[in-house]
Amino acid sequence: QVQLVESGGGLVQAGGSLRLSCAASGRTFSPYGMGWFRQASGKEREFVAGISWSGGITVYADSVKGRFTISRDNAKNTVYLQMNSLKPEDTAVYYCAAGLSYYGYTGKNYDYWGQGTQVTVSS
Repeated sequence: QVQLVESGGGLVQAGGSLRLSCAASGRTFSPYGMGWFRQASGKEREFVAGISWSGGITVYADSVKGRFTISRDNAKNTVYLQMNSLKPEDTAVYYCAAGLSYYGYTGKNYDYWGQGTQVTVSS
């Protein structure tokens, strides 16, 4: 009942920046938290960042804390992931997810997922 579409991925050099967007449609009036996950080739999907419905609480994986910022604009039904100081190890497909009253690191607790956007960081 919620559709998510990621955009903004691409190829950047190490040290560069990208801003990912996740546009939501459907039952967006429900109090969904949002999360960003990523999956590198041959690796398990991992949590990157989460944000509460109000935007008042954010959580980050240790690997991105201080470099990435998650934010949301509920009026636009959009969640963002600002990625700065990118490293080659950030290369992955990035997914956004919506969870009813959830925004943490456990992927199975999210209810809806986007199809992903590729981020590649060259060195």
